[in-house]
Amino acid sequence: MTATTENRSRTDSRATSPLRSRPAVRRLLEPRVLTPADLSMVLLVTEDPADRPMPTVTLAGIPAVMRDAAHLGIPSVKLFAESSERDATAEISLAPDSLMARAVHACKDTVPDLAVMTETCLCSYTADGVCYLTDRDGRPDVAATVEITSRQAVAHAEAGADIVGPASMVLGTVAGVRKALDQSGYDGVSVMPHVIFWSSLYDGFRLTMGATPKAGLNREFQINPGRADQFVDTALRMEAAGADMILLEPAQFTADVLATLRGVTRAPLFPFSVSGEYTSMTRVEPETGERDVRLLVELFTMLKRAGASGSLTYAALDIARQLT
Repeated sequence: MTATTENRSRTDSRATSPLRSRPAVRRLLEPRVLTPADLSMVLLVTEDPADRPMPTVTLAGIPAVMRDAAHLGIPSVKLFAESSERDATAEISLAPDSLMARAVHACKDTVPDLAVMTETCLCSYTADGVCYLTDRDGRPDVAATVEITSRQAVAHAEAGADIVGPASMVLGTVAGVRKALDQSGYDGVSVMPHVIFWSSLYDGFRLTMGATPKAGLNREFQINPGRADQFVDTALRMEAAGADMILLEPAQFTADVLATLRGVTRAPLFPFSVSGEYTSMTRVEPETGERDVRLLVELFTMLKRAGASGSLTYAALDIARQLT
């Protein structure tokens, strides 16, 4: 080995080493990869306090949660709202006093600067718990679904939402939502559709929000987890149709498609850590009552490394407290 090669080898080793055993030096040189600014807080909003598989919040509880999020540096919140009224038309979702509309107002009235995202979907409003409307033969009515989803997005924008999230995966909803927002004077409201793999990780959410389809657990329009190519193609088609950013779920199983998409689009990409990830990757410490979120911190650190613009999680407050 020549002297030059030896010196280069020594330099390369020094650059990649953990700097032996000096914690102070490691803390100096190793940046905090994940920060509260990388998190979006997910809230399941119910009319009344509820004892359900996933944590929920009422309108009265939203202000305190929003103030905590702002104090910790969390920049956004994603809202899901249940409905006690359901029918075949999902028209209740358009009401200006719907629970979703009131939840958006509660968020914006408390911390106007936090970005508010909504789930724009029909599963909490249809009698059979599906994300679309059906025709008289019980088949998905795509045109009707696009129409009411678009109207629902406008209702959310009118309430003050900054980002609406078409979640049914029905083709045409993204373009319909974008057109409806623009024509209604809400061209500044962003569209972030959900791109979804089938998974049993959604069960806790479905049971909590009454969104389990009677016909079965898997949504017809969601993507087989073996079809990464279809997932990527769908995300790109949604971007071409007017999506400003893309939500990917479940977060734990989308690292490969996230990395692929990061190489072919500049659109912001947000993995959503769904209910099953929250329940399986966190636990409450019996001695302190605090929630152990270390596995989620590791997950979101990896996803950020893979190209995520941020991650949506039910544990945002707990993680932010740990990071700070």
